[in-house]
Amino acid sequence: MNTRSLKFRLVAWYAGWLTVLFLVFGVFVYGSLSHYLERSLREALARRARQVAEMTQRLAPQWDRLGPEIRSNFAPEANNRLTRVTAGGVVRYVSEVPVDRSFDPVLVPALPPGASDGSFGPRTATDGTVLFVAVLSRGDGAIVVEEGAAAAPIRSTLQSWLAVLVSGLALLVVGAVVGGYLLVQRALQPVDRIIRSAERISSTNLSERLPVPDTRDELERLSTALNEMIRRLEGSFEYTQRFLADASHELRTPLTVIRAELETIVERPHSGAEVRELAGSALEEVERLRRIVDGLFALTRLDAGEALEPPTAFDLGELASTTADQMCLLAEDKGIHIQCQAAGQVLVRGDRSRLKQVLVNLLDNAIKHTLEGGRIEVRVAAKGKAILEVSDTGTGIPKEAHERVFERFFRVDKARSRELGGAGLGLSIVKSICTAHGGSVSVLSDVGKGSTFVVELPLA
Repeated sequence: MNTRSLKFRLVAWYAGWLTVLFLVFGVFVYGSLSHYLERSLREALARRARQVAEMTQRLAPQWDRLGPEIRSNFAPEANNRLTRVTAGGVVRYVSEVPVDRSFDPVLVPALPPGASDGSFGPRTATDGTVLFVAVLSRGDGAIVVEEGAAAAPIRSTLQSWLAVLVSGLALLVVGAVVGGYLLVQRALQPVDRIIRSAERISSTNLSERLPVPDTRDELERLSTALNEMIRRLEGSFEYTQRFLADASHELRTPLTVIRAELETIVERPHSGAEVRELAGSALEEVERLRRIVDGLFALTRLDAGEALEPPTAFDLGELASTTADQMCLLAEDKGIHIQCQAAGQVLVRGDRSRLKQVLVNLLDNAIKHTLEGGRIEVRVAAKGKAILEVSDTGTGIPKEAHERVFERFFRVDKARSRELGGAGLGLSIVKSICTAHGGSVSVLSDVGKGSTFVVELPLA
């Protein structure tokens, strides 16, 4: 048996604690029974001593009548009791050997000097027999009555109870071990099923889920949490596969164009103008490749937390205003008007150059997808957080694509985006920068009505 297994440790703890509790209970029962038996005997002997003392006072000084009266009324021998009466320092009566011969009254030592009235305790006879004796005195010690009984019956009862307790304890411990084992085995059956299911799940079948026991306890919560983790892993794995496929596709196209154009230059004679045209086209594809690689490199560094400069506090409204002025040059070519509104000073703390990149990417994206004569608005405000909004009157984004626009290489209109020179990395970089600053970015858009990108950042 594996002593380190959870099943063994649970059974051991369960049986161990029950054994300790049973031992404590057994000691309590044994002590309570011993106290009860001694108290009952003490009360009985004290009551008999009072009765004998009253009789002795009534008959004194007719001592010859004392013995017959005691035997007639109390029968100490038949009740296995010791009765001894001392008056004026002389023993006036001593009972005879009891019927069960548990002790010999003659061998019981006399009352020790200084014994107090109402005392009770064990007394050992000269033959080793132990008795419990109660003492009662009347008339300032003129009459002393001793009532006793052998301790053997009490000890015999206690020994019998001790044997019962030990036997019961052994049976209870065995029952606790067996019951605990069955209970733990049944309780851990869902865990075994979860383990077997988990062992079957790999990268090829991440769609499978662990069984969720309907127990409404920690195991159900654990299975639910693990299934949620597997769902996230499945999404990450699919995202990684899709990212690799998209990256390969995006890099394959410009490489194919460059190779074809270079082969054309090598294989056929050309005029100077045609060579320059082919070289210019190759350079455009190389530039596109450079932008893709730079974007991927920036995303990789942002994901690793290595691309940010030491944070500084600055006014986000001022940054938005200067960036919008700089981007106006691109917007003028399409007749697009850019307007910036900043509600006072909105201080944020972070990498100024990276947050400017967020603005540049959002404005560049808005300019590309806004028709000639359109309008772009940049708004900055503080509402518990720093809020940056970039709105346009462009083509808009379908609702089903809202959650995917921030994925790498995702483009709503792939053909048109390629014509505009986009590779689907700009919004991914925006999301990574916002996340690195403890913020978020979202989009509100309708097809044909334009889009609004909302960036939320913590205030400085």
